Amino acid sequence: MTPTVSYRCTLRGETHTFADLRELLAKANEVKSGDALAGIAADTATERVAAKLALADVPLREIADTPLIEDDVTALIEETHDRATFDREFASLTVGELRELVLSRAFAGRWSDEGLARALTPEMAAAVAKLMGNKDLVVAAAPLRTVTRLRNTMGQPGVLACRVQPNHPSDAVEGVLLSAVDGLLYGCGDAMLGLNPVDDGVDSVASVLGGLQDLIRRLGVPTQSCVLAHITTQLEAMRRGAPVDLLFQSIAGTEGANASFGVTLELLGEGREAVIAHHAEREETFIGEQVMYFETGQGSALSAGAHHDVDQLTIEARAHGVARAFDPFLVNTVVGFIGPEYLADARQINRAGLEDHFMGRLLGLPMGCDVCYTNHADADQNSNDDLLMLLAMAGCQYVMGIPGSDDVMLNYQSTSYHDVAAVRELLGLRPAPEFEAWLAEMGLWQDGRLTRGDGPVLDAAAAAVAEGAPPELAA
Repeated sequence: MTPTVSYRCTLRGETHTFADLRELLAKANEVKSGDALAGIAADTATERVAAKLALADVPLREIADTPLIEDDVTALIEETHDRATFDREFASLTVGELRELVLSRAFAGRWSDEGLARALTPEMAAAVAKLMGNKDLVVAAAPLRTVTRLRNTMGQPGVLACRVQPNHPSDAVEGVLLSAVDGLLYGCGDAMLGLNPVDDGVDSVASVLGGLQDLIRRLGVPTQSCVLAHITTQLEAMRRGAPVDLLFQSIAGTEGANASFGVTLELLGEGREAVIAHHAEREETFIGEQVMYFETGQGSALSAGAHHDVDQLTIEARAHGVARAFDPFLVNTVVGFIGPEYLADARQINRAGLEDHFMGRLLGLPMGCDVCYTNHADADQNSNDDLLMLLAMAGCQYVMGIPGSDDVMLNYQSTSYHDVAAVRELLGLRPAPEFEAWLAEMGLWQDGRLTRGDGPVLDAAAAAVAEGAPPELAA
């Protein structure tokens, strides 16, 4: 059973009492409409500050020994926790002391050299995030690097990658390929060519996978493809002969929320092994075995009624713990997509994006972000630009590239090919190294910037979709 320890803080002559660690973590969270919807948020700003002060004094050992939920996610987190390194490096610290350590100049080197990521649990990452300002989250995340490999290499310093998201209202392969080529011409697509399908049927998914793979092969692009259907659909398409580079699944931080996605931890493990075996049988060069692509987002467990009165930031950190166990190629927090019931406005969306990115980086994940909002949230493209630039400064692994920032299938707002090109040029960032070399070979990249030249890629792209290509591409 979970030990019950109450926490107190006296502030301005008033004593605030928090019944247990679960309540303390919830009350210490920044303002989130989802926590208010769940009835677990602080009632006043004073109570929130009192909770933060009390949380700062909580020993990390207490967090390690106090499971908030009893389910298979908790069991996985405990199984994958490097307790020996934790006992040596962190057990004597409080949450406040961990914050000071993470923000110190020497921490990133130690974190990398000594493999400290797995010595921290998701709940510890969530706790320290609650004590940080937005600038702290940027400063702390920026030097923490996790490099991954599949067809190319992701995560190096100075790299901002992009997932081309060529969504189409009817999954028409020709339209998908046209959008993908458009992204490539803007220097995007090094993270992946990743489509959200309208049709989750096996035949349709296989058709799009085949089209994207043919484009990659014909152009010689050092990237990977993915169709974000349910994991079982992707695996069935693979069994029928479709080429699967990356295996996608949305995941959450509780067993119940994962069940609402139709997924179990066992299925994730089986799928990963199946794709690794599939790659070994293909006559192609893969330079790594990190084959999983996960998406997360604050509020998913609450929307499934499976949050166990735990705040949405802490649940998100637990989702990161699930992702870490399966050695992913990339992880994406789709920060503003679930809706204003969980993140009401630009202020909350931006805060959540920085929190999610920091926690993922601290836990050793190759973390990216879909900088986005739905049209009924109190946000706009200006606030989206703010978060994009903050995350780029924080070393975000990759963001989305969508024509005009407007997804014509999912009907939400994100970041465009133009946005990625602009931020790279503004901050002196580059594509992934193998992809940058390909861009230069194609005449699209020179002296560290996009050229938009008429290189050989145009003829090759036309050939790649010549069968049934739309007039725009043929031109």
